Amino acid sequence: MRDFIPENRPALVLAPMQDVTDLPFMRVIARRGAPDWFVTEYFRVHPGSKLHPYIQRSITENATGRPIFAQMIGSDVDSLVRTAGELAQLPVAGIDLNLGCPAPIVCRKNAGGGLLREPTTVDEIIGALRDAIPGRFTVKTRVGYASADEFSSLLEIFRKHRIDGLTIHGRTVLERYQTPVHPNCVKMAVESMHCPVIANGNVVDVETGLAYHAHSGAAGLMIGRGAIRNPWIFSQLIATLEGGQSSHPAHRDLLAYVLELYDELAGEARKFIPGAHVQRMKKTLAYISHGIEGEFEYQMRRAKTPEDFHQICHAHLDHDAPLPAKPPGDSKLFCGFGALLE
Repeated sequence: MRDFIPENRPALVLAPMQDVTDLPFMRVIARRGAPDWFVTEYFRVHPGSKLHPYIQRSITENATGRPIFAQMIGSDVDSLVRTAGELAQLPVAGIDLNLGCPAPIVCRKNAGGGLLREPTTVDEIIGALRDAIPGRFTVKTRVGYASADEFSSLLEIFRKHRIDGLTIHGRTVLERYQTPVHPNCVKMAVESMHCPVIANGNVVDVETGLAYHAHSGAAGLMIGRGAIRNPWIFSQLIATLEGGQSSHPAHRDLLAYVLELYDELAGEARKFIPGAHVQRMKKTLAYISHGIEGEFEYQMRRAKTPEDFHQICHAHLDHDAPLPAKPPGDSKLFCGFGALLE
């Protein structure tokens, strides 16, 4: 993984987000400035599971020119080892284990972040996968399940198995996305791990990205929700980190992004159902519309037809006023990002 870290700046990575960071989204993001690598949505792994064909296409049809890691989620050791072997046959840069998803349905199955309640099982799974994966093997984690005090013990497990990379979403599982991150935990990992450490969480623009990197000393930044809202964030950060001028997109640029994503996703539908497609887009628009002045967000929630969708987008975005750099300070979708600037 060290060979993917640029010499002159931190690495920048698109976070895997289930039902968001699929092949169409990767294409659209890459046209606005690709990250240094991608990570797939997670492959659900259990006895009898098979590789999801749609997620698999993110690997086999990745034409962005950037490497992609395949992520797994699950708790059955034999199934994870089997799936890792299947994924290793694909053109992946490495295989990643998800220990961070805070979704209640995932945690109830003792997968994702739920596994952090069972350090012994985490130890067993990582050890088995390290033995089974001949190439790069990375882990994405939270800083604990209930408390950040759990993190030092987790670090010992990660160190023990000599993983190739560690991405840390700087919140506990129970904190979900509702608090500031804990940069001190990321810094602890940077100072103790033998591998590159990537910091994740609360990067919403260039300023917060630079602050998180300064606080943590991480080898890179992984950006999720901030990249949905601002698909230029990777190119903006790269320009700033390399001493150049970052772009300042206007509302009309956002309009082009939204319409392009609409078309890309529609083109992937096995059967295009207009109302269902609008509902699919509204899930993504929740992040994109957040903080736009006027009633864009309010009206978009009520859109039902493609005609509604396009009319609302053009009415609110078809002008050249610059976009706000950050979400609202009291945002419920981007909670606590201001703490990075204190």
